[in-house]
Amino acid sequence: MARPKIAFTASPVPLAQSALVALVAKHGDVPMDQADVIVALGGDGFMLQTLHATQALAAPVYGMNRGTVGFLMNAYHEDDLADRLDEAVEEIINPLAMTALCVDGSMHEALAINEVSLLRAGPQAAKLRITVDGKVRMKELVCDGALVATPAGSTAYNYSAHGPILPIGSDVLALTAMAAFRPRRWRGALLPKAAVVRFDVIDAGKRPVMADADGKSVPNVASVEIRSEPLVKHRILFDPGHGLEERLISEQFT
Repeated sequence: MARPKIAFTASPVPLAQSALVALVAKHGDVPMDQADVIVALGGDGFMLQTLHATQALAAPVYGMNRGTVGFLMNAYHEDDLADRLDEAVEEIINPLAMTALCVDGSMHEALAINEVSLLRAGPQAAKLRITVDGKVRMKELVCDGALVATPAGSTAYNYSAHGPILPIGSDVLALTAMAAFRPRRWRGALLPKAAVVRFDVIDAGKRPVMADADGKSVPNVASVEIRSEPLVKHRILFDPGHGLEERLISEQFT
């Protein structure tokens, strides 16, 4: 069997850069648009960056952990990479599409693999109105923020905010509140993957809110619409027995 053409990319931290040098020396390196597979070296943040940067390419992405948590990454080894790539299991993830309208009238769009979050940007709590598929579901949520997470992102910020872990492949999104004050301790809701969620910021001038999609921040938003984007498919490779489904289950028994 022909060896796969590999394109390597690495975060700027020394641990990832030294791994990059070692792996390129062993396996060679090709441009990303000529690769059969892209190998990302770093942590989860760098994996998200790589997935966003390569979403127009056909090659799947295989991550090896040279960062901290590495939930989206595989264990790091240098010698058996070709065999691991040949045996890897593919997961396909659809991101969320965010459309944010700012107080000044400007529009901003972004994709998020993990979550889209709204966060208070001042000393006072945010006030949000929540609409799902055109129907107002909550007239006023007083909170530090709220987010919508994909199954792949449900163990990240969503889980830290006490949101549910969602099975990978489930057609469900998590809507989770952060430090909800009214309704008191409201934890959020589970929504169909096809749902369109809209947050309207109440009294945005007095209670400013920012929106964030996988690290892309938009300040002073007036409203934010979030929906799943089925036309964008991120292909991620995992070692057998260590895919997202297993990791999501294991996380709940830690």
